[in-house]
Amino acid sequence: MYRRILDLRGLLRKKSLLLLGPRQTGKSTLAKSLGPEARYFDLSETNTYRELSAHPELLRQRLSPRTRIVVIDEAQKLPELFDEAQVLLDRNKALRILMTGSSARKLRRSGINLLPGRLWRRHLFPLVTAELGEARIDDRVRRGSLPGIIDSPYYREELKNYVGLYLEEEIRAEGLTRHVGHFNRFLTVAALSNAEQINYTNIANDTGLPLNTVKGYFQILYDTLVGYELPSYRKTRTRKAVATPKFYFFDLGVVNELLGRFEIERHGDLFGKALEHLVFTELKAALEYHGSDKPLSYWRSLSQFEVDFLLGDDIAIEVKAKRTVSPREERSLSALAEDLRLKRRLIVCLEEHRRKSDAGNEIIPIEEFLAELWGQGKGRLF
Repeated sequence: MYRRILDLRGLLRKKSLLLLGPRQTGKSTLAKSLGPEARYFDLSETNTYRELSAHPELLRQRLSPRTRIVVIDEAQKLPELFDEAQVLLDRNKALRILMTGSSARKLRRSGINLLPGRLWRRHLFPLVTAELGEARIDDRVRRGSLPGIIDSPYYREELKNYVGLYLEEEIRAEGLTRHVGHFNRFLTVAALSNAEQINYTNIANDTGLPLNTVKGYFQILYDTLVGYELPSYRKTRTRKAVATPKFYFFDLGVVNELLGRFEIERHGDLFGKALEHLVFTELKAALEYHGSDKPLSYWRSLSQFEVDFLLGDDIAIEVKAKRTVSPREERSLSALAEDLRLKRRLIVCLEEHRRKSDAGNEIIPIEEFLAELWGQGKGRLF
């Protein structure tokens, strides 16, 4: 079992938690690591769900006066328990409650009380470099980074089952039973748009679905944490930026399964997009786990200069699947630097050694970049 960065015990000493994350990212495993001192209620178990849905007060009645930690796994299945949790927390200031879930959609749509001021919200992502112990680039661009899949000798079958399970359980749970076939078709087209600007009209045309349906399906991906929208950075003045966001799935393995592609060789265009996606997922997780409030965005000018990622207003990152980065491939960073006072300009690539280019950009191997991102190298990125 991998040691996760998210320190549940440390967080629970301070506050009760709502832990969100896609299916099979390891929420339940992490919750069970709290040991026998925690009282555990798993709502994916039929008997537990049936009893608590009929009598939510059983949550309170089954606790010992000595109970200090209560875990409610898959809490979105029974939003009514949030009211019971509030009663427990108001009565016992020493009690801590951990609620886990794979979807905020049902909670938000039901207008349920999410215990503002009583729960901190945290997210759990697929495995990152600091948890794996090494970057494992080639494995991850094919298999993804889900704990139960990355080391499986049958990872393709596991991914096939994962995507099927998501369709069968998550989407049906969202009340789309009659439209699973439509959603399945949409997922494939969305995977083709992965790491690209979102064009709802083109996707609607490709799927044969109404535009509003496509937008609604994207919202389901965001709500169930299966997809993320990366906003455009628009503060540049000299070069006007596009406003269209980009879309990324939460895991590369899921994209590969949806598209039926697993032969991703280094140095090709496909590997380049996969490497960019991998950097995105690591940046997204690092911002959450480090507790940073820096916004993550990308920049693209109307004149077609593009920088893959910006951290706040002062760190720009380009990803190139190149063994040698040429001056031509530095032009976008240089163009952005004319508009912004950037503290750091990085090109993450497949070169063997770190260097600084004549244009002033840091050329950094992907493994060194990921080590720095997680504070495993000479410093930390932010």
